[in-house]
Amino acid sequence: MEEQTDTETTTGHLYRLGRVLFGAGLAFQASEDFRDMDDTVEYARSEGVPVPELSAPFASGMMVFAGLGIALWRLPRLATGAAVAFLLTVTPTMHDFWNAEDGSKGDRLAFFGNLAMLGGAIAFLHRAYQSQRE
Repeated sequence: MEEQTDTETTTGHLYRLGRVLFGAGLAFQASEDFRDMDDTVEYARSEGVPVPELSAPFASGMMVFAGLGIALWRLPRLATGAAVAFLLTVTPTMHDFWNAEDGSKGDRLAFFGNLAMLGGAIAFLHRAYQSQRE
């Protein structure tokens, strides 16, 4: 059995910490939608989401699943894939600040925040497929 170097151990710990923080952040953010689902549904309706009464809770549940799956590294390909699919869909449709009449700063910030999360989700998706081969 090979011994791990201090650098490999530190890198592994940092990776796990980043993964747990990222996943927990996704799960907690999505769980907030459940606390006020009426507003979440209304926002989805205002953005033209089809069947928002079903779409909004489904999307929020998908992100709770994705976040917990990433944080705990359970079903990692499914969890990271769900996060990527969600963010690819929601980012340009729900936070399309370029179409807002008032130049909505909130949507612009949400768009770039989601873009950053999408980058992290893609990196974890890559890792999920990479670790499957190892």
